[in-house]
Amino acid sequence: MIVYKVYYKNYELKNGEFMGMLIERRKDLRGMKQIESGMRWAKLIFGRMVKDEKTIFVVPKELKLGTDIKWLMQKGIFTKEELLGMARLIEQEIKRDVRS
Repeated sequence: MIVYKVYYKNYELKNGEFMGMLIERRKDLRGMKQIESGMRWAKLIFGRMVKDEKTIFVVPKELKLGTDIKWLMQKGIFTKEELLGMARLIEQEIKRDVRS
């Protein structure tokens, strides 16, 4: 599973502003690299939210499926509570990987 953190370049503040996360469950990226697949998807989803699509960038992170997040693979539609719980689990996983 690949998680893409989506940002846009804020030239006024001179930093990247977080826009959201995209979760890709498929293993076959159809011949594209992770970054290409994430950028294409991010521009499709978040492109209307910014003036210039070229300011969007992604940071891919591949997650190893633990027992606590296997349900992500089986479900396609999430409630608000499930989505918030999923975001917390992903953040914990990313922090755990950064420490190790």
